[in-house]
Amino acid sequence: MNKSLYTKLVLIMLVLIFSLMAVVGAFLMNEIRAFYLDDFYAKMKTVFEDRELTEDLYAAANYEDIADILKAYSGQLGIDSGSRNYYVLDGETGAVLTGSGSETENLKKTTNIITAISGQAGYVSDYSSSYMDVALPIDSASGHYIVYIKDNKSAVKNLSSVLFGIIGQALVVGLAISVLLSLLLAKAMVTPIQNLTKAAERVAAGDFSSKPRTDAKDEIGVLTKTFNGMAVKLEKTLDDLKKSETMRREFVANVSHELRTPITSIRSYAETLQETPNMPKKTEQEFIGVIVKESDRMAKIVQDLLMLSRFDAGSIEFKFQRFSFEQSIRDVYNAMLLEAQKHRHNFTIEFKTPVPQIVGDRIRIEQVLINMVSNAIKYTRDGGSIALLAGRKDELVWISVRDNGIGIPKEDVDKVFDRFYRVDKARSRESGGTGLGLSIAKEIVSRHQGEIVLSSRQGKGTVITMSLPVEGPKNER
Repeated sequence: MNKSLYTKLVLIMLVLIFSLMAVVGAFLMNEIRAFYLDDFYAKMKTVFEDRELTEDLYAAANYEDIADILKAYSGQLGIDSGSRNYYVLDGETGAVLTGSGSETENLKKTTNIITAISGQAGYVSDYSSSYMDVALPIDSASGHYIVYIKDNKSAVKNLSSVLFGIIGQALVVGLAISVLLSLLLAKAMVTPIQNLTKAAERVAAGDFSSKPRTDAKDEIGVLTKTFNGMAVKLEKTLDDLKKSETMRREFVANVSHELRTPITSIRSYAETLQETPNMPKKTEQEFIGVIVKESDRMAKIVQDLLMLSRFDAGSIEFKFQRFSFEQSIRDVYNAMLLEAQKHRHNFTIEFKTPVPQIVGDRIRIEQVLINMVSNAIKYTRDGGSIALLAGRKDELVWISVRDNGIGIPKEDVDKVFDRFYRVDKARSRESGGTGLGLSIAKEIVSRHQGEIVLSSRQGKGTVITMSLPVEGPKNER
């Protein structure tokens, strides 16, 4: 990859420089040819439009006098026997009568000569031809003649050759510079790409310990930062997957354990009933009661698990509507009052502020309230104190359930909303607890875009608070 990128960049720079120099060279050469051509015809017209020269040419006695006149104007005409010459031609045939050049016998009849034979001045220019020429008809007293100036473009060719050499030298220097610059550019580009490649290989191998660093603000810098961000997200995703896998295994283990206990009890009592046909009626009823109780607990576990799985799948539908939150609190209080009195609890209710109607799923919210209160009753010693406090704060309504029960160890407070977590497992099983109530409650409150939090001190009691938006979740409005 490294060599390939180096090679590509070098070739690109070489092709770029070569193309640029070729275009510039072609442009300059064409411009030089055009300049010389335009200058030649402009100079010829200026000289031959001179009245004095014209009069002298028309007054010439013969073609030799015309040649002498042209020789006298050779400086203005740029006559140079090496490249530019003058000729005097017969006006009827175009034959060479005299001239300064060597083509006195084999002078080609050009378009301009033919034009002059017809009696008109020939100033036709041709970029592609190897010469430049001008032919003017002269009707002197001694006859018809043609003044002919021809330039073989040797000066243009010489200059083009020199220019071509200069361009060639510039091309060599440019290519050398381009190679150096392309190598430097390739290194500047390849180094961070190599770092990214190595980092990608480490990430692919599961190593997120080191990430490429760059302070560049260019595309490579943006790519590096994007890669680092992706690596962070990938690392977090992998950690979440590991945690999820751990939780899944723990969940399966917990489910197996929770179901095995009632199944074992049911089987044991059922087998005892089957093997003891003459069992006393009272004992038989007690055994049947245990079987029914364990069956109910198993059914409750399955029901709670089914509800959690539906939460995970997002298949539980909520019926959001406006209802009296205060009335729901009072209904739950009245429903749980008898259970609290059974344990001789001091069960009170107090509204700190007026509580408005809210938007939510009334049945689900009351389910959460019942769970909060029932937990307080279960984990508070008989004769304890349980208080329901409610009110409104800004755009939220809140309710707290306070008790002076057994509390929760500090290291376990963060686990209370985990599935199958229970403070006192033995007592929870005796009271029919599954360890899923608060997990379900949290799912319901989260769906309402609310919050449920718990604080506790072991041996001192627990406070669990639920807060909900008055207008319900935003996406349900």
